[in-house]
Amino acid sequence: MIYTCTFNPSLDYIMTLDKEGIQIGSLNRAKKTVIGPGGKGINVSILLSNIGVESTLFGFVAGFTGIYLIEELKKFPKLNLQFTQVEGLTRINVKLKENQETEINGNGPTIQKDDYDRMLNQFKALNEEDIVILSGSAPLGCENIYADVSSILHQKGIRFIVDANKRSLLSTLRYKPFLIKPNIHELEELFNVQINSLDEIIAYGNEARKLGAQNVLISLGGDGSILISDEGIYKASVPEGELVNSVGAGDSMVAGFVYRYTETNNLVSAYQYAAACGSATAYSLGIANKALIEELLGQIQIEKIEEMNML
Repeated sequence: MIYTCTFNPSLDYIMTLDKEGIQIGSLNRAKKTVIGPGGKGINVSILLSNIGVESTLFGFVAGFTGIYLIEELKKFPKLNLQFTQVEGLTRINVKLKENQETEINGNGPTIQKDDYDRMLNQFKALNEEDIVILSGSAPLGCENIYADVSSILHQKGIRFIVDANKRSLLSTLRYKPFLIKPNIHELEELFNVQINSLDEIIAYGNEARKLGAQNVLISLGGDGSILISDEGIYKASVPEGELVNSVGAGDSMVAGFVYRYTETNNLVSAYQYAAACGSATAYSLGIANKALIEELLGQIQIEKIEEMNML
Protein backbone atom coordinates (compact mmCIF):
# COMPACT_ATOMS: atom_id res chain seq x y z
CA MET A 1 0.00 0.00 0.00
CA ILE A 2 1.09 3.57 -0.72
CA TYR A 3 0.74 5.87 2.30
CA THR A 4 0.90 9.64 2.10
CA CYS A 5 1.30 11.77 5.18
CA THR A 6 0.43 15.46 5.24
CA PHE A 7 1.21 16.37 8.83
CA ASN A 8 -0.27 19.87 8.50
CA PRO A 9 -2.98 19.78 5.79
CA SER A 10 -4.97 22.82 4.76
CA LEU A 11 -7.92 24.21 2.97
CA ASP A 12 -6.56 26.30 0.11
CA TYR A 13 -8.64 29.43 -0.48
CA ILE A 14 -7.70 30.64 -3.96
CA MET A 15 -8.70 34.16 -4.98
CA THR A 16 -8.23 35.44 -8.52
CA LEU A 17 -7.88 39.23 -8.72
CA ASP A 18 -7.91 41.76 -11.55
CA LYS A 19 -4.68 42.24 -13.48
CA GLU A 20 -4.06 45.43 -11.52
CA GLY A 21 -3.45 43.18 -8.53
CA ILE A 22 -3.98 43.73 -4.84
CA GLN A 23 -4.20 47.32 -3.58
CA ILE A 24 -2.68 47.46 -0.10
CA GLY A 25 -4.74 49.54 2.30
CA SER A 26 -7.85 49.48 0.08
CA LEU A 27 -10.87 47.27 -0.47
CA ASN A 28 -10.11 44.45 -2.94
CA ARG A 29 -12.69 42.21 -4.58
CA ALA A 30 -11.93 38.80 -5.99
CA LYS A 31 -13.11 37.97 -9.51
CA LYS A 32 -13.22 34.28 -8.65
CA THR A 33 -12.79 32.17 -5.53
CA VAL A 34 -12.18 28.44 -5.09
CA ILE A 35 -11.68 26.49 -1.89
CA GLY A 36 -10.43 22.92 -1.72
CA PRO A 37 -8.05 20.43 -0.10
CA GLY A 38 -4.43 21.48 0.21
CA GLY A 39 -1.18 19.93 1.34
CA LYS A 40 1.64 18.16 -0.47
CA GLY A 41 0.79 14.61 0.54
CA ILE A 42 -2.87 15.22 -0.26
CA ASN A 43 -1.87 16.38 -3.75
CA VAL A 44 0.12 13.16 -4.16
CA SER A 45 -2.91 11.06 -3.23
CA ILE A 46 -5.23 13.02 -5.51
CA LEU A 47 -2.99 12.39 -8.51
CA LEU A 48 -2.77 8.71 -7.59
CA SER A 49 -6.58 8.60 -7.44
CA ASN A 50 -6.80 10.31 -10.83
CA ILE A 51 -4.74 7.52 -12.40
CA GLY A 52 -6.71 4.81 -10.60
CA VAL A 53 -4.26 4.00 -7.81
CA GLU A 54 -5.32 3.54 -4.19
CA SER A 55 -3.53 5.25 -1.30
CA THR A 56 -4.04 5.80 2.42
CA LEU A 57 -3.80 9.28 3.90
CA PHE A 58 -2.37 10.16 7.31
CA GLY A 59 -2.28 13.61 8.90
CA PHE A 60 -3.71 15.78 11.66
CA VAL A 61 -7.12 17.36 11.08
CA ALA A 62 -9.10 19.62 13.40
CA GLY A 63 -12.39 21.45 13.79
CA PHE A 64 -14.97 22.41 11.17
CA THR A 65 -12.27 23.13 8.60
CA GLY A 66 -10.99 19.60 9.11
CA ILE A 67 -14.50 18.22 8.63
CA TYR A 68 -14.86 20.16 5.38
CA LEU A 69 -11.46 18.90 4.21
CA ILE A 70 -12.49 15.29 4.83
CA GLU A 71 -15.81 15.73 3.02
CA GLU A 72 -14.02 17.15 -0.02
CA LEU A 73 -11.55 14.27 -0.07
CA LYS A 74 -14.36 11.73 0.05
CA LYS A 75 -15.18 12.79 -3.50
CA PHE A 76 -12.07 10.95 -4.73
CA PRO A 77 -12.71 7.20 -5.10
CA LYS A 78 -9.24 5.82 -4.31
CA LEU A 79 -8.49 7.62 -1.03
CA ASN A 80 -8.52 5.77 2.29
CA LEU A 81 -8.73 8.48 4.95
CA GLN A 82 -7.04 7.65 8.25
CA PHE A 83 -6.51 11.13 9.67
CA THR A 84 -5.82 11.79 13.34
CA GLN A 85 -8.49 14.10 14.80
CA VAL A 86 -7.16 16.78 17.17
CA GLU A 87 -8.35 19.94 18.90
CA GLY A 88 -8.22 23.28 17.11
CA LEU A 89 -8.71 24.10 13.42
CA THR A 90 -7.16 22.79 10.25
CA ARG A 91 -5.41 25.78 8.73
CA ILE A 92 -6.60 27.87 5.79
CA ASN A 93 -3.99 28.95 3.24
CA VAL A 94 -4.87 31.98 1.14
CA LYS A 95 -3.51 32.14 -2.40
CA LEU A 96 -3.90 35.39 -4.31
CA LYS A 97 -3.60 35.05 -8.09
CA GLU A 98 -2.95 38.12 -10.20
CA ASN A 99 0.05 38.84 -12.44
CA GLN A 100 1.98 36.85 -9.88
CA GLU A 101 0.92 34.56 -7.05
CA THR A 102 1.02 35.55 -3.39
CA GLU A 103 0.51 32.97 -0.64
CA ILE A 104 -0.42 33.46 3.01
CA ASN A 105 -0.24 30.21 4.95
CA GLY A 106 -1.90 29.62 8.31
CA ASN A 107 -0.34 27.77 11.24
CA GLY A 108 -2.81 24.97 11.91
CA PRO A 109 -3.48 23.28 15.28
CA THR A 110 -0.98 22.71 18.07
CA ILE A 111 -0.48 18.97 18.51
CA GLN A 112 -0.53 17.48 22.02
CA LYS A 113 1.63 14.52 23.09
CA ASP A 114 -1.22 11.98 23.12
CA ASP A 115 -2.14 12.90 19.55
CA TYR A 116 1.53 12.85 18.54
CA ASP A 117 1.84 9.32 19.90
CA ARG A 118 -1.33 8.22 18.11
CA MET A 119 0.21 9.38 14.85
CA LEU A 120 3.45 7.49 15.51
CA ASN A 121 1.47 4.33 16.26
CA GLN A 122 -0.02 4.45 12.77
CA PHE A 123 3.44 4.15 11.28
CA LYS A 124 4.42 1.39 13.70
CA ALA A 125 1.58 -0.72 12.27
CA LEU A 126 3.00 -0.66 8.70
CA ASN A 127 5.21 -3.35 7.16
CA GLU A 128 8.12 -3.50 4.73
CA GLU A 129 5.85 -4.04 1.71
CA ASP A 130 4.43 -0.54 2.19
CA ILE A 131 5.88 2.70 0.84
CA VAL A 132 5.41 6.03 2.62
CA ILE A 133 5.54 9.64 1.39
CA LEU A 134 6.24 12.29 4.04
CA SER A 135 5.72 15.83 2.86
CA GLY A 136 4.96 19.41 3.79
CA SER A 137 5.37 21.44 6.94
CA ALA A 138 5.20 20.14 10.49
CA PRO A 139 2.45 21.59 12.72
CA LEU A 140 3.13 23.27 16.04
CA GLY A 141 4.17 20.73 18.67
CA CYS A 142 5.66 18.40 16.03
CA GLU A 143 9.12 19.84 15.56
CA ASN A 144 10.75 16.38 15.64
CA ILE A 145 8.08 14.36 13.87
CA TYR A 146 10.01 13.88 10.62
CA ALA A 147 12.96 12.36 12.48
CA ASP A 148 10.72 10.23 14.72
CA VAL A 149 8.70 8.82 11.84
CA SER A 150 11.77 8.25 9.67
CA SER A 151 13.42 6.33 12.51
CA ILE A 152 10.38 4.05 12.79
CA LEU A 153 10.25 3.43 9.04
CA HIS A 154 13.99 2.79 8.82
CA GLN A 155 13.86 0.24 11.64
CA LYS A 156 10.99 -1.59 9.93
CA GLY A 157 12.73 -1.61 6.54
CA ILE A 158 10.01 0.51 4.90
CA ARG A 159 10.93 2.66 1.90
CA PHE A 160 9.99 6.28 2.35
CA ILE A 161 10.11 9.51 0.35
CA VAL A 162 10.63 12.97 1.82
CA ASP A 163 9.55 16.31 0.32
CA ALA A 164 9.91 18.89 3.08
CA ASN A 165 11.73 22.03 4.17
CA LYS A 166 15.37 22.18 5.17
CA ARG A 167 15.05 21.40 8.88
CA SER A 168 12.62 18.53 8.41
CA LEU A 169 14.53 17.06 5.48
CA LEU A 170 17.92 17.19 7.19
CA SER A 171 16.50 15.35 10.20
CA THR A 172 15.57 12.37 7.99
CA LEU A 173 18.76 11.86 5.99
CA ARG A 174 20.49 9.68 8.58
CA TYR A 175 17.64 7.19 8.09
CA LYS A 176 18.39 6.87 4.35
CA PRO A 177 15.14 7.89 2.63
CA PHE A 178 14.57 6.12 -0.68
CA LEU A 179 13.94 9.43 -2.45
CA ILE A 180 14.04 13.14 -1.68
CA LYS A 181 12.59 15.73 -4.06
CA PRO A 182 13.90 19.25 -3.56
CA ASN A 183 13.44 21.91 -6.20
CA ILE A 184 16.50 23.96 -7.07
CA HIS A 185 15.65 26.69 -4.53
CA GLU A 186 15.20 24.12 -1.76
CA LEU A 187 18.53 22.53 -2.75
CA GLU A 188 20.18 25.93 -2.42
CA GLU A 189 18.56 26.42 0.98
CA LEU A 190 19.65 22.96 2.08
CA PHE A 191 23.33 23.82 1.62
CA ASN A 192 23.17 27.63 2.03
CA VAL A 193 24.51 28.24 -1.48
CA GLN A 194 23.54 29.86 -4.77
CA ILE A 195 23.52 27.38 -7.64
CA ASN A 196 24.41 28.67 -11.10
CA SER A 197 25.03 25.64 -13.29
CA LEU A 198 24.05 22.06 -14.04
CA ASP A 199 27.40 20.88 -12.64
CA GLU A 200 26.60 22.59 -9.33
CA ILE A 201 23.12 21.05 -9.25
CA ILE A 202 24.68 17.63 -9.65
CA ALA A 203 27.40 18.35 -7.10
CA TYR A 204 24.94 19.37 -4.38
CA GLY A 205 22.58 16.55 -5.29
CA ASN A 206 25.51 14.22 -4.67
CA GLU A 207 26.14 15.92 -1.34
CA ALA A 208 22.56 15.08 -0.35
CA ARG A 209 23.27 11.45 -1.24
CA LYS A 210 26.40 11.48 0.88
CA LEU A 211 24.23 12.61 3.80
CA GLY A 212 22.00 9.57 3.32
CA ALA A 213 19.42 10.06 0.54
CA GLN A 214 19.41 7.04 -1.78
CA ASN A 215 17.96 8.92 -4.77
CA VAL A 216 17.61 12.66 -5.36
CA LEU A 217 15.01 14.07 -7.76
CA ILE A 218 15.55 17.79 -8.34
CA SER A 219 12.83 19.75 -10.13
CA LEU A 220 14.04 22.71 -12.19
CA GLY A 221 10.78 24.33 -13.26
CA GLY A 222 10.74 25.06 -16.99
CA ASP A 223 14.16 23.47 -17.36
CA GLY A 224 12.89 20.02 -16.43
CA SER A 225 14.48 17.92 -13.70
CA ILE A 226 17.49 15.82 -12.71
CA LEU A 227 17.55 12.37 -11.09
CA ILE A 228 20.72 11.36 -9.23
CA SER A 229 21.05 7.71 -8.19
CA ASP A 230 23.47 4.80 -7.93
CA GLU A 231 22.47 3.83 -11.46
CA GLY A 232 23.49 7.17 -12.94
CA ILE A 233 22.50 10.79 -13.40
CA TYR A 234 19.56 11.43 -15.70
CA LYS A 235 17.84 14.49 -17.15
CA ALA A 236 14.27 14.54 -18.47
CA SER A 237 13.18 16.68 -21.40
CA VAL A 238 10.18 18.99 -21.06
CA PRO A 239 7.11 18.22 -23.20
CA GLU A 240 5.32 20.95 -25.11
CA GLY A 241 2.58 22.77 -23.26
CA GLU A 242 1.48 26.04 -21.68
CA LEU A 243 2.11 26.68 -18.00
CA VAL A 244 -1.24 27.13 -16.27
CA ASN A 245 -0.51 26.50 -12.61
CA SER A 246 2.68 25.25 -10.95
CA VAL A 247 0.98 24.39 -7.62
CA GLY A 248 1.13 20.64 -7.10
CA ALA A 249 3.50 19.93 -9.99
CA GLY A 250 6.28 18.72 -7.69
CA ASP A 251 3.83 16.63 -5.67
CA SER A 252 2.60 15.10 -8.92
CA MET A 253 6.17 14.12 -9.78
CA VAL A 254 6.46 12.30 -6.46
CA ALA A 255 3.15 10.51 -7.06
CA GLY A 256 4.14 9.42 -10.55
CA PHE A 257 7.56 8.23 -9.44
CA VAL A 258 6.24 6.14 -6.58
CA TYR A 259 3.42 4.61 -8.63
CA ARG A 260 5.61 3.59 -11.56
CA TYR A 261 8.45 2.37 -9.36
CA THR A 262 6.13 0.09 -7.39
CA GLU A 263 4.89 -1.30 -10.72
CA THR A 264 8.26 -1.77 -12.48
CA ASN A 265 11.05 -1.56 -9.89
CA ASN A 266 12.81 0.54 -12.55
CA LEU A 267 14.20 3.99 -11.65
CA VAL A 268 14.35 5.31 -15.21
CA SER A 269 10.79 4.28 -16.01
CA ALA A 270 9.64 5.81 -12.71
CA TYR A 271 11.50 9.02 -13.52
CA GLN A 272 9.95 9.31 -16.98
CA TYR A 273 6.46 8.86 -15.56
CA ALA A 274 7.21 11.36 -12.78
CA ALA A 275 8.25 13.96 -15.35
CA ALA A 276 5.04 13.39 -17.30
CA CYS A 277 2.93 13.80 -14.15
CA GLY A 278 4.69 17.01 -13.12
CA SER A 279 4.28 18.61 -16.55
CA ALA A 280 0.67 17.46 -16.86
CA THR A 281 -0.25 19.19 -13.59
CA ALA A 282 1.68 22.33 -14.59
CA TYR A 283 -0.40 22.41 -17.78
CA SER A 284 -3.72 21.87 -15.95
CA LEU A 285 -5.98 23.99 -13.75
CA GLY A 286 -5.64 21.46 -10.94
CA ILE A 287 -3.98 18.10 -10.35
CA ALA A 288 -3.53 16.33 -13.68
CA ASN A 289 -5.72 13.58 -15.11
CA LYS A 290 -4.53 10.29 -16.56
CA ALA A 291 -5.30 11.17 -20.19
CA LEU A 292 -2.97 14.17 -20.25
CA ILE A 293 -0.24 12.28 -18.41
CA GLU A 294 -0.33 9.49 -20.97
CA GLU A 295 -0.34 12.02 -23.81
CA LEU A 296 2.78 13.76 -22.51
CA LEU A 297 4.60 10.57 -21.53
CA GLY A 298 5.59 9.75 -25.10
CA GLN A 299 7.19 13.18 -25.53
CA ILE A 300 9.58 12.82 -22.61
CA GLN A 301 13.10 11.65 -23.34
CA ILE A 302 15.42 10.56 -20.54
CA GLU A 303 19.11 11.26 -21.12
CA LYS A 304 21.86 9.68 -19.05
CA ILE A 305 24.27 12.54 -18.60
CA GLU A 306 26.95 11.10 -16.33
CA GLU A 307 27.99 7.79 -14.88
CA MET A 308 27.60 7.65 -11.13
CA ASN A 309 30.21 6.13 -8.86
CA MET A 310 28.90 4.25 -5.83
CA LEU A 311 29.03 6.43 -2.73
